[in-house]
Amino acid sequence: MNIKTLGLPLAAAAFLALAGCSTPTVVTLQNGTQYLTEDMPKTKTKDGFYEFEDISGAKVKVNAKDVATVREED
Repeated sequence: MNIKTLGLPLAAAAFLALAGCSTPTVVTLQNGTQYLTEDMPKTKTKDGFYEFEDISGAKVKVNAKDVATVREED
């Protein structure tokens, strides 16, 4: 087998391995609003906000005091 024959299956395996690393997370605010993210949001920033991207690709920044829970999706 040559490198071209092995390249595509190895690339596909690497992609699938990386895709399995994401941790879908639900961020629930005090008012009941929920955001579903592909990965665990960044921890609270120095200015007191959580920053994350929801599953639709929108960037969200919420005040940490407005966040009720951050948990992995079931």
